[in-house]
Amino acid sequence: MVFFRVTNSINIKITDGTILKYDRFKAPVGLENETVYITTYDDFKDLQDIFSKVDKNRYLAKILNEKSVKTNPNFPTEIGISFENEYKIKEEFKDNIFFDIKPSSLLYSLNSFHKPIVKVALIGSLGSTISDMISSMAALRIFYEELKNIYSKVELDIFIKASNNSYYKRDKSIYETQKYINGVYPLAINSKTICKYDYFVDNSVDISKILDINIVDAWLYKFGIDYKKIPSSKKYSELNCEHFELSKGLSQKIIDAKKRGKLLLFHPYSTTINKSIPQNFAIEILKGLIDKLDDYVIITTLLIDPKIKSDNYIDLSTYSKTIEDFIYIVSSMDKIITAYTSALHIADAFMIPTLCIATFKDYEESLKYYNYTKTIYVKDSSKNLSKFIYENDTLTINKFEEWRNLKIEDIIKTLENF
Repeated sequence: MVFFRVTNSINIKITDGTILKYDRFKAPVGLENETVYITTYDDFKDLQDIFSKVDKNRYLAKILNEKSVKTNPNFPTEIGISFENEYKIKEEFKDNIFFDIKPSSLLYSLNSFHKPIVKVALIGSLGSTISDMISSMAALRIFYEELKNIYSKVELDIFIKASNNSYYKRDKSIYETQKYINGVYPLAINSKTICKYDYFVDNSVDISKILDINIVDAWLYKFGIDYKKIPSSKKYSELNCEHFELSKGLSQKIIDAKKRGKLLLFHPYSTTINKSIPQNFAIEILKGLIDKLDDYVIITTLLIDPKIKSDNYIDLSTYSKTIEDFIYIVSSMDKIITAYTSALHIADAFMIPTLCIATFKDYEESLKYYNYTKTIYVKDSSKNLSKFIYENDTLTINKFEEWRNLKIEDIIKTLENF
């Protein structure tokens, strides 16, 4: 986490319309103080950029000594692995971040066993992508359940990056699918507010990017929970979509589609190009599914090829406008074929049989707790003839060789074996 102050008062409007107020610093730092702020490293860097664009001479965010802030006797107790002096370490080492990760015990972190109700603040998101957040929900739920074994009531609040986060509303919606989360709020949080909590968890460092283990296990480790002692059967994510406000007409579109047959979502593209199905192969797979699966209606939320028209094919790209729309669409499917992307993680939360066409070697570790997923691995057989460091596509051979070997019959056979 980063502890800071601002040189002049300023208001910032975030993407959902919320106004964040930052007031000019007033001493002291060692007591509850509405002008001492706490946030993640990434959010702090965004805030600095905003201040610079407004007036870099007048508005500055300056680092405070975190030990001075924590001397307050009312400052909450930290749970899990601690990353002290994060700002100093990241500024000094840049991309080569070195943290001394010392194992922690959730039970030994607690100090208020007599209290019937405890409040816990999580500072920062569990990952930045839809896939990361949904995958890590299993660990967060287990963390909550472990606390519930000790306390009668646990109020769990999460504070997420907001200053220059165009996905803030999306991220908030994802966390609001978790019934055990009491509230989702924008960063930064001031020291007066954080002192209302009994405990806090510092998520400023994404532990899953440091530990070479499954993302659920990584976050359990971060929370001070021995992931090896947690049964695999408990490492699942859940999504509650009862409160969703869907785009107009989407619900009826799904109802009408179900009258025509079983629904199969085909979702070939990821935000990462190396995890996506190449476009020309995605088009051929889509055509093959439409041609050979008469008992299914093929659904997409991506405009794969506007020229493709069929009675058993529906493009819902104009209806999938928000994360809530997309989760609802995925949850309505009978089966799914997807690249390694958010559709996969959402599908598992709803126990929907899913075929993942994976393109990276470590897919088995990533999917080890996904009981409703089968995988076809497409190996990257490309070879670069260039002797230079930079890539040159014109000198890359066999780039799509494995994709040419992937047959629609194999895809359908695997899908039918659920």
